[in-house]
Amino acid sequence: MDTDRPSHEEWKKRAFVGRLPDSFLRIERNVQLEQEAADQQAALALHQQMRSKSMSVAPDPRIGRLSITITQAKLVKNYGMTRMDPYARIRVGHSIFETHTDTNGGKNPHWNKVLQCNLPPGVTQIYVEIYDECSFVMDELIAWGHIEIPPQVIQKGETHEDWYMLSGKQGDNQEGMINLVFSYTTNYPYMGSSLMMIPSATMFGMPYAPVNVYTAPPSVVTPTVVPSSLPNAEVELKQIAEMFPNVDREVIKSVYDANHGKKDITINSLLQMCE
Repeated sequence: MDTDRPSHEEWKKRAFVGRLPDSFLRIERNVQLEQEAADQQAALALHQQMRSKSMSVAPDPRIGRLSITITQAKLVKNYGMTRMDPYARIRVGHSIFETHTDTNGGKNPHWNKVLQCNLPPGVTQIYVEIYDECSFVMDELIAWGHIEIPPQVIQKGETHEDWYMLSGKQGDNQEGMINLVFSYTTNYPYMGSSLMMIPSATMFGMPYAPVNVYTAPPSVVTPTVVPSSLPNAEVELKQIAEMFPNVDREVIKSVYDANHGKKDITINSLLQMCE
């Protein structure tokens, strides 16, 4: 038996018996104040780091809205026993859009469909497919093609119209053409002010303390005047729409804006589209 080991009575004598002091297991006030001051300094440092990072990175010029007008297509062959019922499907980034079906459109379907979407950063081309809508079997893929977005549309905000070659069963770029009109409007996002929650004295069991971090709003940019928003534009658009009753009003408006509100040039452009 170990004689050097203290007895039970000796252990009891060593134990502290009585009322505990008020400061037992408590944090002094100066420690809490120091922790709160350190948290505020950390929040300010994080805010300065975020401001300097946001100022050093230039905004992506591709952040904006892309408008695509799918006017018509000219295909080289009619597949099936009767005239085809074509519709177009377009993929922009991960977004997919479809036109209505041109019943009995055959080899020359007309859609005059205007779609608008956000252009993701880095996307420079779209993917187009044309299907023949079928009743009792799966829709048949007729033509397809990767189409580059014209650089001047993104860089200069110009409107561009052109015919683009399609591939299919006949071979690469041998299935026909599709007529598209591109336009682009810059639309930078604004995040506004934010509220960041910085923990205060968490290691001591204290509650969280909110710290307001204000982000200044961007400078005001004067918007570009769109021709179709001018007072006399409504009258001219109505006159042009009466001349082209089969053309969608949004298509007329897009062509009108692309020609900077010039009525005669707009009419000539629409005549070429309807040929």
